[in-house]
Amino acid sequence: MNLKQFVVELSHQDVELWVEGDACGGQSQRLCVDAPEGVLTPETRDLLTKHKTELILLLHQENADTATDLPLIKAQRPQNLPLSFAQERLWLLNQLEPDNPFYNEQVALKIHGKLNVVALEQSFNKIISRHEALRTNFRTFNEQPVQVIAESLTLNLSVVDLTELLESEREIACQQLATAEAIRPFDLANSGLIRASVLKLTEVEHVLLLTFHHIIFDAWSMGVLMQELATIYSALCNNLPPELPELPIQYADFAIWQRQWLQTEVLQTQLDYWKQLLKNAPNLLELPTDRPRPAIQTFHGALQSVEFSVELTEAIANFSRQEGATLFMTLFAAFVTLLYRYTGSDDIVVGTPLAKRDRLELEQLIGFFVNTLALRTDLSGNPSFQQLLSRVRQVMLQAYTHPDLPFEELVKVLQPQRDLSHTPLFQVMFVLENAPISDIELPGLTVSSFGTERTTAKFDLTLFIKNTTSGLVAAWQYNTDLFDSGTMERMAGHFVTLLEGVIANPQQQISQLPLLTQVEQQQLLVEWNNTQVDYPRDKSIHQLFEEQCLITPNAVAVEFGNQQLTYYELNCRANQLAHYLKSLGAKADVLVGLCVERSLEMVVGLLGILKAGGAYVPLDPNYPQERLAFMLEDAQVSVLLTQQSLVERLPEHQAKLVCLDTDAGLFSQSSQENLISSVQVNNLAYVIYTSGSTGQPKLISCTWKFRCQFLD
Repeated sequence: MNLKQFVVELSHQDVELWVEGDACGGQSQRLCVDAPEGVLTPETRDLLTKHKTELILLLHQENADTATDLPLIKAQRPQNLPLSFAQERLWLLNQLEPDNPFYNEQVALKIHGKLNVVALEQSFNKIISRHEALRTNFRTFNEQPVQVIAESLTLNLSVVDLTELLESEREIACQQLATAEAIRPFDLANSGLIRASVLKLTEVEHVLLLTFHHIIFDAWSMGVLMQELATIYSALCNNLPPELPELPIQYADFAIWQRQWLQTEVLQTQLDYWKQLLKNAPNLLELPTDRPRPAIQTFHGALQSVEFSVELTEAIANFSRQEGATLFMTLFAAFVTLLYRYTGSDDIVVGTPLAKRDRLELEQLIGFFVNTLALRTDLSGNPSFQQLLSRVRQVMLQAYTHPDLPFEELVKVLQPQRDLSHTPLFQVMFVLENAPISDIELPGLTVSSFGTERTTAKFDLTLFIKNTTSGLVAAWQYNTDLFDSGTMERMAGHFVTLLEGVIANPQQQISQLPLLTQVEQQQLLVEWNNTQVDYPRDKSIHQLFEEQCLITPNAVAVEFGNQQLTYYELNCRANQLAHYLKSLGAKADVLVGLCVERSLEMVVGLLGILKAGGAYVPLDPNYPQERLAFMLEDAQVSVLLTQQSLVERLPEHQAKLVCLDTDAGLFSQSSQENLISSVQVNNLAYVIYTSGSTGQPKLISCTWKFRCQFLD
């Protein structure tokens, strides 16, 4: 509903509304009503209760406007028409990257029925004639951007016939054509900034593609466009003159008014608030990305959507009402909680668009009115969700009483540290889509949305949420150079789980709210912990390794640095060493020491000992000499495998010393064939020593059955 119009209607019935309580928007604020007896019906009382928070915001805003009001009327046009502040920002971005389509906006509609293409084209041209914004270009005069409004502009509605394609091919063709239109850049200075085409699927099925540059159009404008399209198309199909009220002002009048109004004390008041709110705010939100951030920001994007159940949607709405918060506040608080859990940051700035249609003169006007608010949330102290929601509510109530400072002016004043890899002030957006777009009713036609693929992203991450009759729908628009689709799918699932946790226990601290979906919990707690594997009980590890060599002889078995050995190469080298060790007396239950640095030789030595039938004793070369001496003596090691670089660090010992690197010639001539092993499952596989932190190190032996025991 239009709350401003609702308040006006109440005033006509002598109903007065005002706000009492904490001016900062705390829970103590009350919406007060003074009305003659019998005027307030039960329905009106229900509306006042239901929209209490929004009405408080509206009354705050009206009070702020009244203090320095400047009438918004049709202005005397200067020779050079200025841009609005929002338009100026998009114009500047276009100058920096004129061929970048990331501010192209597209709407696709599926139309079923007998479409009158001629009437549809005429309808669009009448709308263009009504709204100057749709006939505007942007050029430079004396190094300053100016609006240039054409007296007339004719939109040619192209028709693309896809009826010759197979039914399965038409959907693909529609998507390809929609994507091509969406990424085709506009020339802001010389061409029309609206394009339209009809894709004909059958005689009674069409897809309407509308593409605009954002500098002349916003989400609210789509609602205005569709309302006027329905009225004009219906009249033309019935050979009647369209009846639409005359527009009191045009977008250029608003741009002139905005420049004048913000020269008053309003600008300084708004600026002071935002400077204080964003003082020492973090420059970058470090989300865990799948790839490193490029040095220069890219705008390649995609969309991941998830639908909420009706039950969860209703639960969130009920919870919001109980907490005296709007749906926006609850969802925003949940979103920043999710960001907090991902980043660990308790100071988060998120951008959100504001329609800025807070004056009756602007409600039926097509144009770009959106302002962007940078909302900073304090999550310190690990509050409960209820406590966080109270903080968010307070910030939003204050922000909505200071909504008029153009975002571009704020950036100029704050002068945040510039970095080409990301946007200033914030890199994440939150959008609750509540622009008044009613069901589109065209005579003889059924109109529905036609989903198209998004290929651009203005920010690292933007969460769009729409409240539909079938429940909330969340669309995650993300930069594909930073994130994978799987990551976004998990993030969407975590958000739903988080909201379910909030509804179940809003007193829970935000760090303890659940995130993992049931599928992820099953993976983490059950599947990934199910490590039980049936191994052959009558074979040792080196025999299993030999079987794998027959299956994948050329596959890489081991890597170290830039070195690697295939299964075949590793098996041959281990066999040569095993034959040599056997000649030195290695056999079942004979202990062979292995004192080497991390290397390929370590794996060759370990396998060689096992193939010879012996048991290995790992000796860390970084141990003190006294400990190494004790281990060598205590284990009665007869052969010690090592590396030449470690020989001088070894203590005195009685073992036969074999350097796996420099002595390789001693065993490189041995056979490369597998040895016939006589090892049994009860023979030793290896022995290790405890740390000895409570006394003398103790020896632990392990057989091929992996039965381990302490040996005193």
